[in-house]
Amino acid sequence: MSDGGPKRRVLLLDNGSLEPAAILRLREIAAALGMRLRHPVEPVSLLHSDRVAVDLIGGRAAELLEPVMEECGSAGTSECVILPFFIGPSRALTEYVPAVVARVGQKHAGMRVKLGQPLHAPEDDRLARILAQQVREILAAENASGLDVRVALVDHGSPARAVTAARDRVAKQLAKCLGDAVAEVAPCSMERRPSAEYVFNEPLLEKLLGSSGWDQGLVVVAQLFLLPGRHAGKGGDIERICAHAEAGNARLRIRRTGQLGDSPLLLDVLADRCLEAGG
Repeated sequence: MSDGGPKRRVLLLDNGSLEPAAILRLREIAAALGMRLRHPVEPVSLLHSDRVAVDLIGGRAAELLEPVMEECGSAGTSECVILPFFIGPSRALTEYVPAVVARVGQKHAGMRVKLGQPLHAPEDDRLARILAQQVREILAAENASGLDVRVALVDHGSPARAVTAARDRVAKQLAKCLGDAVAEVAPCSMERRPSAEYVFNEPLLEKLLGSSGWDQGLVVVAQLFLLPGRHAGKGGDIERICAHAEAGNARLRIRRTGQLGDSPLLLDVLADRCLEAGG
């Protein structure tokens, strides 16, 4: 076994994307976080990202978690900190990552692995504050407030109830942050699995935009997404859902926030999660 590698490595882990913009943005956030922590932070993905052509992402291939952890173990790394770039405790974090850690641990028993917590915590309203600032910027640009404005907080939709519960808490925090500046804040999902057991993801964004009160005036779609992938990015699923709703109702005006990963405040949250994990 080599002992020439760093003894401690910090991995910023996302789910992975086939969109080059998402990979590039994750790298930027990892670099900025590394400067904040004064320790290198490496961007890695669970799946997908290694399939993106290197010429689209700066000539350097994206890396996946398991091969990087294998390399850490072979290089003699004594501690590996995995920092989730996830909103809530998805099955990726509760099932997939622990399985990867177990497999790698069987081969490299001397390497200690620490898995951090996801970005949202019940007592922490910083994600809501990021969204509130983005919403206020839209309200200022539209010269709108109060009873004429509603906010739809949308996430992807998850088979894990705990993820939806995290989204719903963020929605309540966002409503508190915005106060009387808007008439209502409602959580919703971009999509859901069809089985009845996943009804907790309702309402879907497209249904909400067609319901009473939400089918007229200004609706700000606050995107509970971290990176500009195929869902929340330009030309993505949420943009298409919003365009379809507007096309079917001349009284409705929709504006969307950017991604959470655009905010410098997210670095504060990531730095805290890293320190909490012992990183």
